[in-house]
Amino acid sequence: MNQKHLLRFIKHTYQTEPDRTVAEKRGRKITLRQVFDSLHMDPYDLTVDSLDVHAGRQTFHRFDKFNSKYNPVGASELRDLYLKTENYLGGEYFARMVKEVARELEESKYQYSEPRLSIYGRSPEEWPNLARWFIQHKVYSPNMRWIIQVPRIYDIFRAKKLLPSFGKMLENIFLPLFEATINPQDHQELHLFLKYVTGFDSVDDESKHSDHMFSDKSPSPDVWTSEQNPPYSYYLYYMYANIMVLNNLRRERGLSTFLFRPHCGEAGSITHLVSAFLTADNISHGLLLKKSPVLQYLYYLAQIPIAMSPLSNNSLFLEYSKNPLREFLHKGLHVSLSTDDPMQFHYTKEALMEE
Repeated sequence: MNQKHLLRFIKHTYQTEPDRTVAEKRGRKITLRQVFDSLHMDPYDLTVDSLDVHAGRQTFHRFDKFNSKYNPVGASELRDLYLKTENYLGGEYFARMVKEVARELEESKYQYSEPRLSIYGRSPEEWPNLARWFIQHKVYSPNMRWIIQVPRIYDIFRAKKLLPSFGKMLENIFLPLFEATINPQDHQELHLFLKYVTGFDSVDDESKHSDHMFSDKSPSPDVWTSEQNPPYSYYLYYMYANIMVLNNLRRERGLSTFLFRPHCGEAGSITHLVSAFLTADNISHGLLLKKSPVLQYLYYLAQIPIAMSPLSNNSLFLEYSKNPLREFLHKGLHVSLSTDDPMQFHYTKEALMEE
């Protein structure tokens, strides 16, 4: 989905259902018209530029500014209303937009996509709620499969006292999956949803520094109770360990299994690529391989797939002309071209052609 699609959908909903109740605040029901009135804007005056969801040069090396681009016109209210699965409408608007994208893919016959949905680990109810959204709104398409992305933001939840430890976050992410695998009859919606999930991703700003070095002396997840965020390698290892055990259990029961496909090597330490080499089925970006011939050779020997998105990198971490995609391809690394956040980085509905 690109920014034009979002703009068109916002205008359509305002034109057809302005008096529909779309939110509730302090017990007071709020209509769509009132949402826009409170933001002092008229949807008919909105343009692609004023929507301000496109990442440009102002986001280069500024991941904080990039994250703000997920809020249309800088308003978190519109993000919650149009781009979330959990809200007053039960994520209906987001589901309708996804189905419109799916319809375009089906009409083209030969195009497929793999969108990402977020699970944060704040609560074990996230999985049932996400599965319910998927089933109730019939967000299914033969041209679409899903990846679950887990943002590395334990420190934010811990600081707000939403989680007692990192172990609780892992439990909230993986325990519902084990329960649905062992007893699918009691978790039918989640069991059905997992058939359309292909893997897991680990996402966030890789350039964040961590003082902790992951080793055999590192505290276990249940003992990690500090507000400090675990390092990248810590996240990857414990996600990998849980996914592997879950896959073995699902394989024994004849169920689908999951790949581990983290964002890796986009920025930060070169050791991230070492962690991913040992744990991941494939990675996204891998730009820092350019700085390590030894790791390049290992990734080449193991033929670990690398999904690269030069236009995305151009707005965040690396100028287009310096992107190593062509170099990796000539050397024989297993690379593919991928889109990343089309709403932020692309202009047309043919995002892959833009890349």
